[in-house]
Amino acid sequence: MKNSPRNEDSPGASLGRVVLVVAILSSFIAFLDGSVITVALPSITRELGGGISTQQWVTDAYLITLGSIILLAGSLSDAFGRKRVLFWGLIGFGIASVLCAVAPSAGVLIAARALQGVAGALLVPSSLALILSTFRGAAQAKAIGSWTAWTSTAFLAGPLIGGLLVDLLSWRLVFAINIVPIAVTLVLLRRLQHDHAAPAGTRIDIRGAVLGIVGLGLPVFALIEQSHFGWTSPIIFVPAIVGVASFALFIRHERRTAQPMMPLSLFRVRNFSVGNVSTVFVYGALSLGTFLLAVFLQQVAGYSATLAGLSTLPTTVISIVLSTQVGRLAGVRGPRLFMFAGPIIAGIGFLLLTRVGAEADYWTQVFPGIIVFGFGMTLTVAPLTSAILGSIEPARAGIASAVNNAVSRVAGLVAVASAGLIVGPSLDVSGFHRAALTTGVLLIVGGVISGIGIVNASKSARPVAQAPAAPSA
Repeated sequence: MKNSPRNEDSPGASLGRVVLVVAILSSFIAFLDGSVITVALPSITRELGGGISTQQWVTDAYLITLGSIILLAGSLSDAFGRKRVLFWGLIGFGIASVLCAVAPSAGVLIAARALQGVAGALLVPSSLALILSTFRGAAQAKAIGSWTAWTSTAFLAGPLIGGLLVDLLSWRLVFAINIVPIAVTLVLLRRLQHDHAAPAGTRIDIRGAVLGIVGLGLPVFALIEQSHFGWTSPIIFVPAIVGVASFALFIRHERRTAQPMMPLSLFRVRNFSVGNVSTVFVYGALSLGTFLLAVFLQQVAGYSATLAGLSTLPTTVISIVLSTQVGRLAGVRGPRLFMFAGPIIAGIGFLLLTRVGAEADYWTQVFPGIIVFGFGMTLTVAPLTSAILGSIEPARAGIASAVNNAVSRVAGLVAVASAGLIVGPSLDVSGFHRAALTTGVLLIVGGVISGIGIVNASKSARPVAQAPAAPSA
């Protein structure tokens, strides 16, 4: 009996399911740890001391290392294989999570959080590149939709999970719970095909990696700490100048080197470049809005950590229910309409939150905006990811994913670091209204950019792998 022809749009059913679960779990871990910490910060400083400075660095140590190293991680994924990079990322994240959970002091916790960021940088681009190198066509769009649903759920459900653990047990379990999904993912990872050998002559762009890490990390450090020291302090302006100069040298080096860590030719692809510009506005707004909403509900409206986390639960439910279907529809109809309408609807949701008063009555003042915002973001995220990464051939999926993740993380860092300029010296009702208005405007701008610049590629125009392809799992 002859074998049935293989469907070019999807892998074998069993392999496809394992790849998708591994990709989702790997990213879920990294996204969850980036958001779950928010509601645990007061408990951490009550036990370990340090005040607001400790709170800021427990959050930012993770984000700075993740955002600055993620480009290198994408390059490693393309050069040496998704499976190998995921394995070491999971091991590193597990070790760092244990160190966080048993940290005896604030300094140890901050250092362990920085290690978590390094390991998290290995997880996200490799997990998404695993999907892009395994699925094709409509199957790829549907898989990205599923990946988006669960990773978005991790980001949005983090405050709820953290609140429950903090209120009922201990903040240390916020980190300890990572061990279970890491162990499950490591077991499933063994079922994937082995990575191919790296092509002859493959090398890592070490100079580019150093310049990129310094060029991203130091300006972000300066932006975060400027509120404490001021722009005239050498602690701030020296890292800022060195960082900006390093990033300029990074771009110059990447333009000239034979094997760049971040091929600038990626940005000649219209959907990739336009999609990343839209990402700056959408994810900057998402980070700013969700961060200040969680803080406002606790510090001003008097919500508990658990109730503050529960406030965004409708967004999580909408994402779980609709993201896969939205991803499938975007694969059939193209991403442009979704990327245009979704951020605008999400922006309207945050504009509705400008009605929130000091008591923040949930059902009349918070819930309507959350529902509209959740629906808009669900329409946005999977098509945005599919449009950006689907425009790049699978051989460069790892670095394309890393670039987009770096853009979203740095946009979020800058937005949160700028929160003080928007809300003023202390967060009150009028300050939150300004933040909600700013978030809504940023989202709407992101939608307009997508509507003008994104194009729906025909099936025949979709990128295909070029030979010789980089190794994949």
